[in-house]
Amino acid sequence: MSLTKQIAQHLREVHFGGNWTWSTMKEHLSDLTWQQATTEVQGFNTIATLVYHMNYYLTAVADRLRGNLLSAKHELSFAHAPIVSQQDWERLIEKTWADAETFATQIEQMPESMLWEDIIAEYGNYYRNIHGVIEHTHYHLGQIVFLKKMLAQNS
Repeated sequence: MSLTKQIAQHLREVHFGGNWTWSTMKEHLSDLTWQQATTEVQGFNTIATLVYHMNYYLTAVADRLRGNLLSAKHELSFAHAPIVSQQDWERLIEKTWADAETFATQIEQMPESMLWEDIIAEYGNYYRNIHGVIEHTHYHLGQIVFLKKMLAQNS
């Protein structure tokens, strides 16, 4: 299996299943209501905000891979539209799944040599940035797991 296919698989696994940690976005988000996803616990970001934030950076790198300028700004990475219904929450989740699959497909189709090209000079190469997206997802997924446990204790 090519390196790009392995990296795409790794991205899919953190979202949909089969990774070493046995902890996935789909598993931990599929049973949440919009109220749970938007409940602030002890001043931490909400689960919905974390989901938006993770996907914000995934789509930024995916957009750059398509040849567009890197336009992501940290201050915008938490600024999602209000979620006031189950439909709003499901729309965010469905977008997250679709964006992850689209990005994984992009990674599979990229020439392996492109992994070593700079995304932009100050951020390093595509390999580093794609893996950064995967690491970032695992990091915030851990926070989501803790937030879900805290929400369960408070109910």
